[in-house]
Parts: sequence; C-alpha cells; structure tokens
Amino acid sequence: MTLRHQVIFWLVVLVGLVLVLWGLGGILLPFVAGMVLAYFLDPVADWLEDHNIPRLAATVMIVGLFVLIFVLILIFLLPVLVDQIGAFARELPAYVQNIVKLINNAAPEWLLKEIESRGIDMQGPVSDLATKAAGWLGTVFQSVLSGGLALVNLLALLVVTPIVAFYMLNDWDRMIAKVDSWVPREHVGTVRQLADDADHAIAGFIRGQGTVCITLGIVYAIALTIVGLNFGLLIGLGAGLFSFIPYVGAILGGLASVGMALVQFWPDWTMVAVVAGIFAAGQFLEGNFLTPKLVGDNVGLHPVWLMFALFAAGYLFGFVGMLLAVPVAAAIGVLIRFALEKYMESSVYQGSGDKKYVFAPIATSRAKRLAAARSEKNDETDEA
Repeated sequence: MTLRHQVIFWLVVLVGLVLVLWGLGGILLPFVAGMVLAYFLDPVADWLEDHNIPRLAATVMIVGLFVLIFVLILIFLLPVLVDQIGAFARELPAYVQNIVKLINNAAPEWLLKEIESRGIDMQGPVSDLATKAAGWLGTVFQSVLSGGLALVNLLALLVVTPIVAFYMLNDWDRMIAKVDSWVPREHVGTVRQLADDADHAIAGFIRGQGTVCITLGIVYAIALTIVGLNFGLLIGLGAGLFSFIPYVGAILGGLASVGMALVQFWPDWTMVAVVAGIFAAGQFLEGNFLTPKLVGDNVGLHPVWLMFALFAAGYLFGFVGMLLAVPVAAAIGVLIRFALEKYMESSVYQGSGDKKYVFAPIATSRAKRLAAARSEKNDETDEA
C-alpha cells in the first residue's frame, strides 16, 4: 500500500469515527465515562495485582469502592449542591448589586464625579447582566433536571458506567496486547513509541490533573464551609473542577469567593482576608506539591490548545466530546510533534546537499534580537 493509499485509508477511518460519534452521541456518555474511569483506575489495579491480588478481585474491590463513594455522594452531597445552585441563581442579582454599592462607596470622590458627569450608570447594566445570568443558570439547571432524556442518561450513568468500567478495567491489559498484535510488524516500534508518548500525556492529565482537581475541590469546599462562607461548598467544588484549565479555576473561584465574602462579611476585612488566603494557600499547595508530584511535565498540552479542544469538542459533541477532548488533543499533539521531527530530519528541511543545517531558535525578546543583530554586524566587520 502506497503512502497515498494509507493517508486516504486513515482519513476515511477518521471521518467514519467522527460520524459515528456524531450520530450516537446521545447514548455514548455512560460508555465513554466507563472507559475514562477504567483508564483513571488502571494503575490502582496494576498495583494490587503486583501485590499478589488477582486482577478480577482487584477490579471488584476498586469498582465496588467507587460505587460506594458515588452513592454516598448522591445521598449526602448532591441534595446540598442542588439547594445551593438554586439559591445562588436566585440571589445572584442581589449579591452583584451589593458588590456594586460597595465599590461605589469605596471609590474616590473624583472618580464618582467623573462617572456622574459622563452620565454613566454602573449599577443598572451590571444588575441586568446578573439577572440574565441567573435566569440562564436557572433555565439550564431546570432543563437538566426535568428533561426525560436527562433522567434516562442519569440512570444509564448509574447502571451502565460501573459495568463498562468493570469489564474495561478487568480486560485492560489483554485489550492493549490484542490491539498491539494488529499493528504491522514493520512499524510496531514506531507505533509503540507514539502510543507510549500519547499515554504519557493523557495519563498526566486524566490521572494527574484529575487528582489535582479533586484534591483542590475538596480542600476549597471544606475550608470555605468551615469559615462560614455562603455557597462555600458550591464555590469550592466549582473552583476545583475548573482547575483543569490552568489559572481559570483559581481566578473564577477567587473572584466568586472574595466577592461573596465582601457581601457577607463587610466591613470585617479579617474574614475577607481569610477567604482570599484560602485560595492563596490552595495555589501554593497546587504549584509546589500537587502539580509537581502528580502531573510534572507529563501533559505536554499548551493551555490555549487545551481550551480550544475542550470548547470545540463540547460545542460539536456535547459532554461526550468534552470527555474525549483531552485524549484526542494529546494524541494529535504527539502525532504533530512526530511529524515535525520527521520533517526536520528530511531533505525537504535539510536540503538535498551534503551540508547539514543546525536549528537556531529565533530570539524571543527585543534585547536578544538586538544582541543577535550586533553580533551579526560585528561578524561582518571582522570578515571585511
């Protein structure tokens, strides 16, 4: 098979997979969630297996413990979260108005006079925006809870996802070996290296960053609840959930919690500082302990590329697409780096002659560019 035929074949396979994902997106969620869960927990099963526990017994233990924790969350945590989401959506406009009033009271007199002279009304547009945001949040939440398809999907998640995770986790190593046996022997070394690089990146995000998000969410939620912040559980878990995008979770959670603290505790600056300190401590914990230990340099995904993949996949395929966005983005990144490496080793980049060129990176700052320009000028002077 020529290179052209191979490219056409894999393009057809890719288009077929996209069409299947598009057409069956409504029923794929429990299956994809089960696969992601099995991938997340596979190292635990391997560790138990290394300690002389049979794979089947290890799988039963892991999935059983996960189901128990999930049921406890549904019983004790979910009702509280539902109540906090509904109350937050109702009270959001009033909280925003109070924050605007606090800002007006703390603003310098000259700034208030300048705003008044220009006829700018800050409170009206901000209040309208908050009202619309609260209405949108309430509408989305009600549609999720009341939709018949959503109820079916929830039941499928509760029943199908653990079953899929059980079979995938029990047969994971055998499936990998079976797929490896299908790879053409001529290219098996390259394919294994690419698969290992992709697994390294995917594991760094799903296992490493996923563990970081869960840990931060628990820490933020417990700390904010202890200090008595309204909606502390919701804000803390939300900040941890969005921490999979660098800086986004900390910024959104910090703004929401400090804003809520200003409204709730004003003029007690001590409590506001305590709430802000919780997020500062969380960022210190993440940057110095959690991320270096659990993620390290394994991800290899630029934050912009990660956000684009999540938004694009979520827009096209919904929540299923968001679950698949990171593995697909990591795999694409590995393939692109491999293709660039082969390109820079080829005669297209190096030229057809015997001379080999060494890659020289472009200076990334103005000072470095000026220094490089002066060095080139001195070289030209010496040659003259």
